[in-house]
Amino acid sequence: MDEERGGMEPGPDNPLGARALYIFKDGEDTLYRFYGSPEWWSIGKHVSSGRVRMINQDVIDLYNRVADGTPILVTDLSNDKPDRS
Repeated sequence: MDEERGGMEPGPDNPLGARALYIFKDGEDTLYRFYGSPEWWSIGKHVSSGRVRMINQDVIDLYNRVADGTPILVTDLSNDKPDRS
């Protein structure tokens, strides 16, 4: 870990949980992240700005399967309602 750049080892003492996947656009850090949290009850809630919270085992799995530079698409489906007509 690069201590000079403020890096911190992943794990239970890290506020970004077991792993964090940083999201870049055109080589610039967007400040958005996918990251792990031991607080499973907080997932899916609006508790952090620009962060996609996941349970730690899921973000570890994603981290191990996704290559650097993999394109992502983030969408907002919060206004989508099922058609009940």
